[in-house]
Amino acid sequence: MVFIDNITTILGVTVFVILVIRLYIKITQRFAPVENCAMEGRTIIVTGGSNGIGKATVKLLAAKRARVVIACRNVEKGAATRDEIIAATGYANISVKKLDLSSLRSIRNFVNEFKQEEHRLDVLINNAGILAPARKTITEDGLELTYATNHFGPFLLTNLLLDFMKQSGPGRIINVTSVVYAMGNIDFDNLCAERSYSSYTIYGHTKLANILFTRELSKRLEGTGITVNCLHPGTVRTSLLNYRPELKIISFIFGSLFWKDPEVGAQTSLYLAVSGEVNGVTGQYFDNCRPVVPSAKARDDGVARKLWEVSEKLTGLIQ
Repeated sequence: MVFIDNITTILGVTVFVILVIRLYIKITQRFAPVENCAMEGRTIIVTGGSNGIGKATVKLLAAKRARVVIACRNVEKGAATRDEIIAATGYANISVKKLDLSSLRSIRNFVNEFKQEEHRLDVLINNAGILAPARKTITEDGLELTYATNHFGPFLLTNLLLDFMKQSGPGRIINVTSVVYAMGNIDFDNLCAERSYSSYTIYGHTKLANILFTRELSKRLEGTGITVNCLHPGTVRTSLLNYRPELKIISFIFGSLFWKDPEVGAQTSLYLAVSGEVNGVTGQYFDNCRPVVPSAKARDDGVARKLWEVSEKLTGLIQ
C-alpha cells in the first residue's frame, strides 16, 4: 500500500510539473505584431518552404498577400504544400521552384531561373536546414553535407541574389539559426570534416556559422537598404529529427508535451519579414520576436570575416 501511495504521489507531481511547464510555455509565447502589415506587391523566397516551420511561414506570408516562392528539394511535396495553402487561404500567388542547398549547381540553376521569371525580390528567408546524418557524407562539391546545406548553400544563394535584391529597393534577409549555436565552434581545419566528424555536434557548428554570416553580411550591406538578421525559432515540432530513430523517440515524447507548433515557431520569421518595427535593424539575433545578445563567440568579427573569406572560396563565389 505504501508503495502504491508513493507511485501515485510521483505520478501526481510529474503531471503537475508537466502542466506548469506547458502553461509557462503557452503564456510566454509571442505572436508577431503584424496585423496591419500588408505585403502586396512584395516577393519573398522561403527555402525549405514545403514542410515544418517553412511551410507555416509560407502560409502566414500568404495571408499577408505576398508573392511567395517555395524553394525546396522535393517539388512534388512543395506543390502539395502550395495547393494546401491555397485551399486554406484562398490566395494563389504562390509558386514552387527546385532548390537543393547541398548542391552548388542546384543553387546556381535556381538563381538563374528565378531571375528570368521574377521581377523583384524583397525578402529572402533562409529557413531550410538539416540535422547531420549518422555517417559523414560528402557532397558532389566536396563539402560535408550538413555544412553544405546549413551554411555554404545559404551563403552562396544569398550572395548570388544580392544584386537582384538591390534592384528591387529596400530588402530583408532572414537566416534561421538555433540556440544550439552555443554548443558550436568554427574549426577552419575541419569545415569539410577533413579531420573528424560528429553527427551530434556539427549541427551546432553550422548554426554558429549562420550567426557569424549574418553579422559579417550586415557590415557588407551597410548603405544598401538591405538588412539581414537571424533568429532562433524555439524548439518546434517538425520532422527534422525523424530520420534518426533515437532522435525520433525524443521528438515524439518531448515534442508532444513541450515543443511549439510550427505556426508559433514561424512567428519570429514573420516578424522580421513583415514588421515595420525592424526597419533599418540589421546584424541582430532574435528570439521570440525580440533581439537578444548572443554569446561572445557569435560576436567574433575576426572569425566572421575569415569564415566569409573561406566560404567564398569553397562555394566558388570567387576563384
